[in-house]
Amino acid sequence: MNLILHSETAPKQTAAPADAALGASVGEGLSERQREVLDAVLKLMVAEGDGFSVAAVARAASCSKETLYKWFGDRDGLLTATVRWQASKVRMPKLPEDRLTRASLETALTGFAQSWLTVITGDLSIALNRAAVSHAGSGKSRLGEIVLTNGPIAMKQRIEPLLEAGRTAGLLGFEDVADAFRSFFGLVVADTQIRLLLGEDSHPDHAEINAISAQAVTKFLGLYGRG
Repeated sequence: MNLILHSETAPKQTAAPADAALGASVGEGLSERQREVLDAVLKLMVAEGDGFSVAAVARAASCSKETLYKWFGDRDGLLTATVRWQASKVRMPKLPEDRLTRASLETALTGFAQSWLTVITGDLSIALNRAAVSHAGSGKSRLGEIVLTNGPIAMKQRIEPLLEAGRTAGLLGFEDVADAFRSFFGLVVADTQIRLLLGEDSHPDHAEINAISAQAVTKFLGLYGRG
């Protein structure tokens, strides 16, 4: 598999950073047509791995290469937008408008864990991560860096406000929010993603994901819960 675009280069006058297309909120910042294009990229990665060209994306999405360059910039811009779009499918917990309680904290953490596991154990995420791992350290592609930045690191940044709110409310006790997130990550994801990346065919179903999430949150609160 090869992440380098054959001989295609983006026209400088139409190239734009991925952020310009994504806006402040990944999901809300994309038009329906742009989402269709990024879904086409994800499907190509499932079917063919990462060795696809911009021309193949254009054919699959029934749009021009010029449009792809205008929306997403270069190859890395397209990959970044694709990874961010997939990551945006993880539903983020909303902080309660009134005082945070242990029950509402547990509900929010469990909902996030369920959504996170559902996304990362799906075929699309597995294809993305396999492609990233296949070139890790090779210098051939930035996909690994893109996945890391917009995967675990982005999830940490998005869940931190809930963890901090729990600490402020006296429901959680930790010195470093990064340490708390690492514990949460380990309990929720555990070895599930690794097994799938290594070829295990048995994806957890809805009931299993709910059970794993509930158990992970119970253990997390056992470690960090207060009051």
